Order: sequence, then C-alpha cells, then structure tokens
Amino acid sequence: MSKPSVLVNLLQALVAIVLGNVVYFLLLPWLPPGARHHRFQLDLGTVVDFWFCLVAYGLIRTARRWR
Repeated sequence: MSKPSVLVNLLQALVAIVLGNVVYFLLLPWLPPGARHHRFQLDLGTVVDFWFCLVAYGLIRTARRWR
C-alpha cells in the first residue's frame, strides 16, 4: 500500500466520522431516548452514532468508485 492511498483512506475515514456525527447530532432531538448517547458511557447511542459514521463511510467509498 502506498503512502498516498493510506492518506486518502485516512481522509475518507475522517470525513465519514465528521459527517456521521453531524447527522447524528442533527437528528438527536427526534431519536428515541434509548438511542441517545450519554457522556462517558458505552450505550445504544454510541452504536447508533457509529452506524451513522459507517453509513457515511460507505457512501463516500461508493461515490469514489462511481468516478
């Protein structure tokens, strides 16, 4: 694996985390109480937040393949 491809993967992951968290926090008021994250705890909200980041990463990777 070359350095540019590692950098591209790192940037894609960073963008996915930021986008996933933005979407999660925008939708937070409408999420059920069980799906809301509580600080410094591993809970269902953490899983939901991770899922948003994972979906964002998948969309980014899919969009790059279509190019």
